[in-house]
Amino acid sequence: MIVYGKNAVREALSGDDVIEKVLIEKGNFDKALNDIVKLAKERRAVLQFVDKGALTQKAGTSNHQGAVLIKGEFDYCSLDDILELARSKGERALVVICDSICDPHNLGAILRSAECFGAHGVVISKHRSCPVNGTVIKASAGAAEHILVAKVTNVNDAIRELKERSVWVYATDFDGDDISKCDLTGDVAIVIGNEGDGIKRLTKELCDATVTIKQYGKVNSLNASVACGVALYEITRQRNK
Repeated sequence: MIVYGKNAVREALSGDDVIEKVLIEKGNFDKALNDIVKLAKERRAVLQFVDKGALTQKAGTSNHQGAVLIKGEFDYCSLDDILELARSKGERALVVICDSICDPHNLGAILRSAECFGAHGVVISKHRSCPVNGTVIKASAGAAEHILVAKVTNVNDAIRELKERSVWVYATDFDGDDISKCDLTGDVAIVIGNEGDGIKRLTKELCDATVTIKQYGKVNSLNASVACGVALYEITRQRNK
């Protein structure tokens, strides 16, 4: 897997994954890049200094910020792992379910919000969804290295399993109850729908309830990742009263 961007590369070096190689822009003496070089040496990773064009070619974008890292594929977990993490911490489970999120920048931002607000994991689908790739990792500002991600064959089956294990599953949509008036202090999973089509009909019907984020502007919609962040904030606000 190709990881690029200062934050993403630094967090990857701070993790436990096997690092194949770190590429740094030759002649760039940025402090953050110097810190990455130091980390790479501490990890005994293969370190190369190359020109900017070579970095752009390797990353597939010019938005690499002078740092590219090559490592093994992203290490997905199981739904069990996510729930076990909550149990091991003695916390009420908090899970984010992505229903066909296709934009890597949205998925990265969702992972970032999930990590920031203490979610125990994120669930994505193997099909018709964006995988965790280099763009997602960069968009997550490195949070992808610190949040569990389960890749499931079928999101609806994952919802059924969570419900069987006493996790209350909420869809996020326009026609739900005001999220601030719902009790979200128990074991909770929230479903975030596709950027264009929202949550699929059957998926929504499987959920225990639907919540909506009250809005006051003229544009009556929120980006999927923004909606996820607002919902997670409300859950943590209620839990920390």
